[in-house]
Amino acid sequence: MPMCTPGVEMSQILATPESSIDSPSPLGNPATAGPVGRPACVLVVDDDPSMQRMLVNYLERHDMRVLPAANRQEMARQLARAEPCVVILELSLGQDDGLDLLRELRARSDVPVIIMTGHRRDEIDRVVGLELGADDYLTKPFGLRELLARIRAVLRRQERGRIASRRDAEQGHYRFAGWLQDRRARRVTGPDGSHVALTKGEYTLLTAFLDAPQRPLSREHLLQATRIHEDVFDRSIDVQILRLRRKLEPDPSAPRLIRTERGVGYVFVPAVERL
Repeated sequence: MPMCTPGVEMSQILATPESSIDSPSPLGNPATAGPVGRPACVLVVDDDPSMQRMLVNYLERHDMRVLPAANRQEMARQLARAEPCVVILELSLGQDDGLDLLRELRARSDVPVIIMTGHRRDEIDRVVGLELGADDYLTKPFGLRELLARIRAVLRRQERGRIASRRDAEQGHYRFAGWLQDRRARRVTGPDGSHVALTKGEYTLLTAFLDAPQRPLSREHLLQATRIHEDVFDRSIDVQILRLRRKLEPDPSAPRLIRTERGVGYVFVPAVERL
């Protein structure tokens, strides 16, 4: 399987047997489909020309429309042309800071973002990226098939999210410890009546807790319920819990709403009333 590493030339990829690279998915495969059955649109932000060319060629072979960008200006120009289904964002972009670009993306859109980092031990960038709202990450070198699988997983989660949003719109209001969740408006209101802004990940995590209050929930259950990718190094649930506590708890260092069950996971302590 070809591995994506900085500076890899396309000739090295083309020299690999076709069967080991992966064959294109059938046209119209729902795993690579965008809105209304159109090919998924992927924005690739990477300033390494050979890496960018390799990703563009590979994803286009798998029935995806790819928008390449090497810096902030090109990313802004591509976003003005089309709203992508997924963004692949390299964090090391020379003159531009990939984390700053991630902040800008999150300020304007909930588009799923998969970040790429250069070293497996560079955990800080991955954690900060997840805190800023990235949906997944890959560390170089990585296999092209893995990238494709993660893009397809993001597209599936996105579609499930649309279905869940329609379902939530029919489920009304939930009340807990003076707080109110309005699933029709996707809005959370505090005890003082003020609206609290939650990211997509925080909102889905809170919903998972409200659907199973006062029950120990494992990290694996929460990963599945919130549709966040899981692997051995993925601490995204812990990051999301920390961020949610900061917004819901009077004292996040001594949480009363979301309690840690050591060796098990987390428990949402308050009683939940469905209105």
